[in-house]
Amino acid sequence: MHATQAPTPEKPEVTHPSHLPAVDKVLLTPAMQTLRESYGLDACTEAVRTVLAGLRRQLLGSDETPGVPLLVDMGDMVHSAQQRLEQRFAPRLRPVFNLTGTVLHTNLGRALLPQAAVDAVVEAMTSAANLEYDLEDGSRGDRDDLVEALVCELTGAEAATIVNNNAAAVLLVLSTLAMGKEVVVSRGELVEIGGAFRIPDVMTRAGARLVEVGTTNRTHEKDYLGAIGEHTAALMKVHCSNYAITGFTKAVSDADVARMAHENELPMIVDLGSGTLIDMRDWGLPYEVTVRETVESGADIVTFSGDKLLGGPQAGIIVGKKALIAQIKKNPLKRALRVGKITLAALEPTLRLYLNPETLARQLTTLRLFTRQAVDMQTQAQDLLAPLQAALGEAYVVEAAAMTSQIGSGALPVESLPSHGLKIYPASGKQAGRQLTQLEARFRALPRPVIGRLHDDALWLDLRCLEDGMQAQFTAQLAKLCSSQNS
Repeated sequence: MHATQAPTPEKPEVTHPSHLPAVDKVLLTPAMQTLRESYGLDACTEAVRTVLAGLRRQLLGSDETPGVPLLVDMGDMVHSAQQRLEQRFAPRLRPVFNLTGTVLHTNLGRALLPQAAVDAVVEAMTSAANLEYDLEDGSRGDRDDLVEALVCELTGAEAATIVNNNAAAVLLVLSTLAMGKEVVVSRGELVEIGGAFRIPDVMTRAGARLVEVGTTNRTHEKDYLGAIGEHTAALMKVHCSNYAITGFTKAVSDADVARMAHENELPMIVDLGSGTLIDMRDWGLPYEVTVRETVESGADIVTFSGDKLLGGPQAGIIVGKKALIAQIKKNPLKRALRVGKITLAALEPTLRLYLNPETLARQLTTLRLFTRQAVDMQTQAQDLLAPLQAALGEAYVVEAAAMTSQIGSGALPVESLPSHGLKIYPASGKQAGRQLTQLEARFRALPRPVIGRLHDDALWLDLRCLEDGMQAQFTAQLAKLCSSQNS
């Protein structure tokens, strides 16, 4: 709807609010009748009232901006109402193309679930399930029983329990075993994870008192031993999965910390963060200590995530000694932090995939993305080069380029994987930064937003996470890049 001076037969001139149609008249148009079937009468009525109110304000104007006549018709009003309805009812959580090069991207939902987990979630969402019901004897059951045996088989632990994420797991463990007491941690392991959540803060909320030992880069056995006192509740190791200290360093092994803890009749806790159940070197990936190795080192309690290297849903998994897990499960916080049937429905089939290592890289989506061959992505980049260049026109240059992917921002962030993708930069160097910012916004405005990475005066689209089944949908919407530029 635009202000103008001359009326046309198609769009009559409206000069006063009283000339606008009544709400009911707009609602009775065939187009609005169709919209009512989708959105309901109340929502459509509100949308029409809002549109008419906006037109009234334009006609009346203000002391600073006098009102002007408008050329509008019923079709304009219905179209504006439809836009409002579509915006109001559009989902906020939307699928995107993750072309950032970071496979386990925290802001984009981390691990993609394997198909077996997706199928199980759909079934659990649409039917009643034995979440806390023992089918053998008909009595009330424990929801942890659905996955505990499987977790223990894969980790070598005596017992396990599940909460909603790894931060919750650490909170629950410390609240149970160390409330009002001291926990000894190396200063070099006081990590901060995404969203400014820090290990010291989690300890404080759990009611434990942090005792830092050693320095940022070097911690010795004597540091731990010197900190143990009558108020010590546990020794703790925190796996530094989201950063690395190199150079003149010294750390005490899990086994040695466990030995010192046990010699002083204390439990040893390990927060693995992005815990993995497999030796990633078997698939040509960087080494990461496994949960089983940590349990075998003597750790009494180990916590790790379900949605990072494990490749499942968001969850915090706690494994360890049976007596300690029993204490943890009795903590009143456990009920507040427990997971529901949807999480357990996704976690169980994900864990079962690990029972067959021969098919794991094919069926576990996360591992499949990790192990994609650069040559496959190179071929894909060549296929996409021409249609993307055609969609962007002469203002930009599109090149196939080698690049490096990242396993995850909070899981092995310093490790990279050889990858391939598309590099886009302005054909003219003038206002290159502004052009790239606008281009990135155009990609984000597509029906299925494309999230890339701005770096070195170019927009990089890493193809590691664009599997073959997604390529057609990606290509089909490229034409809309032109319309977004012209709008």
